[in-house]
Amino acid sequence: MTSEHILVVDDDRRLLRLLQRYLMEQGYRVTTAEDAAQARKVMAVMAPDALVLDITMPGESGLDLTRGLREAGFSLPILLLTARGEPADRIAGLETGADDYLGKPFEPRELLLRLRAHLRHHAPPVNAAPRALRLGKLEFDAARGLLNGPDGAIHLTGGEAALLSVLTQRPGDVMSREAIARALDLDEIGERAVDVQVTRLRRRIEPDPREPRFLQTVRGKGYVLKPGH
Repeated sequence: MTSEHILVVDDDRRLLRLLQRYLMEQGYRVTTAEDAAQARKVMAVMAPDALVLDITMPGESGLDLTRGLREAGFSLPILLLTARGEPADRIAGLETGADDYLGKPFEPRELLLRLRAHLRHHAPPVNAAPRALRLGKLEFDAARGLLNGPDGAIHLTGGEAALLSVLTQRPGDVMSREAIARALDLDEIGERAVDVQVTRLRRRIEPDPREPRFLQTVRGKGYVLKPGH
């Protein structure tokens, strides 16, 4: 049995049900979404270990979602599904940051074997320490999405936790407002919504939110998370 969590995204409900049942029979936890918008909402509140993603869907395509997740710093394995089998399509998928490509129709066993291979490749070393970021007297447990302080856990709203999780993927790197907005599914609201979430998060993690030490603004570029004591 495995505790690994797979997010499957496809607008074909029949295929979603089949894959969910099959992967669960193999011991995986499985969440499904019917389009990219639903997938972004799922990933804002939980961190799947791998993503199985259809390329052709209503609205945002699987290629665009893959590109957006990579730009936002998500490193989980992404396996693309498509009925288009041309080499150019495969190359386009890999260029967006996908790890693998499987043409429809496919054998579920092949999907399973490829998933297992990519999950092994992405797995941290057995003796690796839990991933946690220090923000002064606070510590953010990225694996569980929890912020802890000297007096215990600090409550974060869903938006605050999602923003901190996104920034934790790339500590020390500047992330544009656009990339953050796409990762948080705030595209339709606008980049101003990112600024609002940043302001709220600073109230949680900064000793003085007016002079931020950990979540800094890089003028004209975006924001950067700088962990430290």
